[in-house]
Order: sequence, then C-alpha cells, then structure tokens
Amino acid sequence: MTTPSFHSLLQGFFTNRLMQQRQASPHTIASYRDSFRLLLQFAQKRIGTAPQKLTFEQIDAPLIAAFLEDMQTSRGISAGSRNLRLTAIRSFFRYASFEMPTHAAQIQRVLAIPNKRCTRAQIGFLTREETDALLRAPDLSNQSGRRDHALMLLAVQTGLRLSEITGLCRRNLCLATGAHVRVVGKGRKERSTPLTKATADVLRTWLREIEAVDDAIVFPSARGTRLSADGVQYLLAKHVAQACQTCTSLGQKHVTAHVLRHTTAMDLLQAGVERSVIALWLGHESIETTQIYLDANLEMKQKALDKVEPQPGPVGRFRPDDQLLAFFNAL
Repeated sequence: MTTPSFHSLLQGFFTNRLMQQRQASPHTIASYRDSFRLLLQFAQKRIGTAPQKLTFEQIDAPLIAAFLEDMQTSRGISAGSRNLRLTAIRSFFRYASFEMPTHAAQIQRVLAIPNKRCTRAQIGFLTREETDALLRAPDLSNQSGRRDHALMLLAVQTGLRLSEITGLCRRNLCLATGAHVRVVGKGRKERSTPLTKATADVLRTWLREIEAVDDAIVFPSARGTRLSADGVQYLLAKHVAQACQTCTSLGQKHVTAHVLRHTTAMDLLQAGVERSVIALWLGHESIETTQIYLDANLEMKQKALDKVEPQPGPVGRFRPDDQLLAFFNAL
C-alpha cells in the first residue's frame, strides 16, 4: 500500500471528505481552509520547510500545541477561536487515521490535545427602542438605504444567519398568501420562516428594484454581487452611528448581524413562545442551544423574583470583632 504524501492527503481531505462525502457548507470549508493556512505558515516558520515539502511526520502533537499557543499569545484570539482551529485539525487527523494507519500513535497524540475551557459571555441583543431607532436610520430616498432597511428588517424579524441573508435569492422568497422565506442553513437543514405583513410589504417593494430572475441576489452590493460579511458590518455600523443620535444606548453596543439574530430570539422569548419553537425558528440543532437566551433575559428573571415572597431576616446590632480575632481576619 502506497503511503500518500502530506500535501496529497490534505488535498484529499478537502475534496473527498469535506466536499464530496460530508458536503460541508462553504462557511465550514472556508473556516477549515483558514485554519490549515495558518498552521502551514506556522510550520514553515518553525521548521523552515515550505508547505509543499512538509511531511506528515513533521505535523505532530508538539508542533500543533505550539501553533495553538501561538494563536492565543501572538494573535490574541480567544479560547473559543483556538478550539475552532483545533476542531479543524482533529477532523483532518481522523481522516488520516483511515488513510495512514501506520501513524496511529502520532494521530492519537494529536487527537488527545484537549480543548481549552472558556468563559461564555452573555449574548448581546437590542431592546425594542433600539431596534426601532436602527430601522429608522437608513435614508429611504436612495437605493442603498432602501436595501439596508429591507435587509435589517428581514434580519430582525426572521433571525436569519448572516450567510443566509447574504446568499438569499429571489426564488427563496414567497410573498403571496402565507408569505415566508426559505433557506438552507447549518447542517444542510432547510427551513421556512413566516414573514409579517409589514416585512412582506417592504420586501415586495424592494424586489421591484432588482433583477426579475429567480437566482438574483436579494441584497446585492453596489457591483451587483453578493454582499460580504465586512460589507454587512460596514452598513450596520453606519446606521448604528446615525441611530445613536436618537437612541444613545446603541452607542454602547457592538451591533452585528448575529446580534440582530439574538434580538429575534429574545423578542420571541419575551412574547411567551416556547423554547422548542424558537429552536425550530432559528434552525438550532438542539433545543439546549436556546438556553442562552433564558440566561440573558433579565426581565424574565425579575418577573420570577417578583413572584417570590421575600425572606424575613433579623436586623441585629453591629458588634465589633475581638481585636485579636480581627487581626487574624485581616491577614
């Protein structure tokens, strides 16, 4: 049996495993690609060998551990981002375990590299007043303003992911009776999300300004191509800056497309919608993912607290500690 070279093994991982067998999404492929690009650049700097000439034996556990450490110290990435890089590397080595069984010991050492524990911050979302101010910000007298208004309104009402919004085509919208948007999200799962009458009306008006073909991008860039993630973030930042003039609290928040998605979930949760329905609405793999919105919902916690009878506590007189014990307590 011929042992494949490292570069052919890596190419086979992307073409055979990710693209053909798993049919991974473009987002997953891009994430894995970036992880290995950084790893190969690090290996070239550390070992002094061009990526094309690297051998499988050189990509061992100590090198990968050093790479992950360098990512956090030199590039300042979070523990969560570091774990995502490790996920891509593990996936490749699991593939290599079938192609190169003679290197089982090396592969097992790489697979044994642990994730780093990280603190999960509470999610960010917008209040109703902040959302309204943001949606009023675009200038509807020009085409880009009308596009941005329709994009943000759709994002807030449906909770679509950034990639789902930028990749939305005309054929994905049904604006007749029972208006809805249909997307294929994470894990190749197709889902349909209903649209309110207001959102459907805005989209129906906006569609008159784009090409009348099924595969036309609903929210194109100025060049007529699909908006990039940076392009969406730029337009959000521009409108947030404008909205801050009437809603100052927006200036304290970092508004992204994912924050708009979180806002959708919080609106549904505060309206009393069941977690299972919210999970279906957002396309979550598990209902447990929706738990993060309960954790962040301070209003619901306050309502729960208001229902609890306050515990009576004795009010005693303050008595200073013994001076010697106070000395030890202060050490």
